[in-house]
Amino acid sequence: MTVVASSSPPVGTIHGVGLGPGAADLLSVRADRLVRGARHVAYFRKAGRPGQARRIVEGMLRADVVELPMEYPVTTEIPLTDPRYNDCLAGFYAECTARLAALAQAGEDVVVLCEGDPFFYGSFMHLHARLSGVVPVAVVPGITGMAGAWNATGVPITWGDDVLTVAMATLPEDELARRIRDTDALVVMKIGRNLPKLRRAVAAAGREEAAWLVEHAAMPGQTVTRLADATSVTPYFSILLIHGRGRRP
Repeated sequence: MTVVASSSPPVGTIHGVGLGPGAADLLSVRADRLVRGARHVAYFRKAGRPGQARRIVEGMLRADVVELPMEYPVTTEIPLTDPRYNDCLAGFYAECTARLAALAQAGEDVVVLCEGDPFFYGSFMHLHARLSGVVPVAVVPGITGMAGAWNATGVPITWGDDVLTVAMATLPEDELARRIRDTDALVVMKIGRNLPKLRRAVAAAGREEAAWLVEHAAMPGQTVTRLADATSVTPYFSILLIHGRGRRP
């Protein structure tokens, strides 16, 4: 009996690769290998900007790389509570999924560059949920941005039995104040234009003197400032920290 070999190429893999907090030398060995060897590299960015993930890997990509920028249709133009926001992003992620799945089904591997860790408040999660079960998907963990931030302060974020809370500055002000008040150690992300609200919530919780702002952790231009001394509106790449003071020998 003659066996006819299939002419279909093997299905490629979509790799969600964590790049860490911002410095190329904080990538894992696995992430570094995948990034340098990738024929197809995809990454999220705002329209008209190169993108933070793409900046991290500058100088690392092979000469014949095919870049696939995925530009967000909205960022802050539509309020999060407006149904149009989810509708717009759902369509965007569906389109990105289709592009990546088509490449994988044609036998191509694709590296999706992910700031921090792919499974920690990242956009890649929305692709992963749509691609899983359709094409092979693999995830390479990365150092989170918050780890880069608390290391920038030179002070441990938790001790002993401290409870660490991670919150988004997009939460309602009273909810923020409650969570700041009820935890030992705190990380607040997605600050940007929410800084005035966050200041009020920290003050209401009585913890303003213990709060720090870290901007561009592990990136060029990193700054570490007490919240009480911060005068300007911080960019998106900012994290607020309150260090725990728990049990220690």
